[in-house]
Amino acid sequence: MAIPGIEELFELQRLPNDGLLLLLFLLYVPVGLCLMLLRIFIGVHVFLVSCALPDSLVRRFIVRVMCSVLGMYVKQDNPRQRDKNVKLYICNHVTQFDHNIINLLTSCNTPMAEGLPGFVCWARGFMELGMMSGRSEMAESLRQYCSTEGNLPLLLFPEEETTNGRVGLLKFSTWPFTVSDSVQPVALIAKRPFIPLNTEESSWITELLWTFFIPFTVYQVRWLPTVSRQDGDSSQEFASKVQELLAMKLGVVSTQITRADKIEHIKRKRHIAPRTTNSTHSGARPRTNPLGFMASNSGVEDVRIAGMAQQVKEVLPDVPLSVIKRDLVRTNCVDTTITNLLEGADETPSDSLGVFSATSSRSQFSTVTAPAPTLKVRLPTAKSFGKSPFDRHMSLQERKEALYEYARRRYIEKHGLNQEMENEH
Repeated sequence: MAIPGIEELFELQRLPNDGLLLLLFLLYVPVGLCLMLLRIFIGVHVFLVSCALPDSLVRRFIVRVMCSVLGMYVKQDNPRQRDKNVKLYICNHVTQFDHNIINLLTSCNTPMAEGLPGFVCWARGFMELGMMSGRSEMAESLRQYCSTEGNLPLLLFPEEETTNGRVGLLKFSTWPFTVSDSVQPVALIAKRPFIPLNTEESSWITELLWTFFIPFTVYQVRWLPTVSRQDGDSSQEFASKVQELLAMKLGVVSTQITRADKIEHIKRKRHIAPRTTNSTHSGARPRTNPLGFMASNSGVEDVRIAGMAQQVKEVLPDVPLSVIKRDLVRTNCVDTTITNLLEGADETPSDSLGVFSATSSRSQFSTVTAPAPTLKVRLPTAKSFGKSPFDRHMSLQERKEALYEYARRRYIEKHGLNQEMENEH
């Protein structure tokens, strides 16, 4: 199976791209809103019941039935394979409520890896450990917890971040595998219609409301055989072994992409998207190469841009090559660059086109008796913006024809062809 790219592991868009699914989703919206409001009311009662009843098989059964009304259906495979003597469950991470789903099947504790302890931590079903300075301190605290008789098993998520659960697993962190030498892997599969299970940078409250909005979300839990550390196995080897086993049972790929890679990927997406949007709306003329600023990094692109710059230079000999190349990198079109330089003559005279009016009269062509006319005088401009594409196209054609005529006249004057023609006559 091919190794997936990092963008395939996460979802950044909530709504479906398929037209048919989007239409069905829009038709479902009124029903979903009513369902969400009803489930919020029921969800409050589920929370109160789970708080009032003691931890037991009866409470788990009642809460599981009530969660089905909330649209969270939980199934499990091989329930007898669950090892009651193991102190650590290792599970893949697909939603922000995975620990609550596992708790509907068996009693276990999941420590809050990040975030402040308090009511929200307790209400979400996490175990409070207090403020920890790092993962090593947390691992030491959890080792002491597991060594104490009578404590409930721990449920940890070595990926440390959620994925879409479809193509691959994040690289497992090693610190959970220093807590215990025996772990039981738990494969969690979740599916829902219309929208993905989660989107990046979405809060747990938003995800909870979407769970209430969608008609149902099906969770399937598979208990896998207990895996023990072999003599001489390091924590990394132990983690890789469990990761490969989980990936095989889930039918996905075991990747080397880490939690830090995901955070960096989201940062790049967050910064590139606004820049692309601003570049699209900042100018009236669309840019055909949105990654043009990277073109100078390629030798092939340098040669192509240089060739196009020479074509523009033949038409606009007084414009510096640096200015021409800078605009070509953005437009990737000779005609568009010529038009941009002409229309920008009044805006940036010192940087690009001011040389037409400032240097044409004192240029090196001293042999010319009459001063060369400035481009601003020679070029006709449209009296009004054309109402139709044809009118605007003709206006552009007129300016380009005048430009070519001006360039031809400058060429004849530069090489003295007009004097040779007079001598021949």
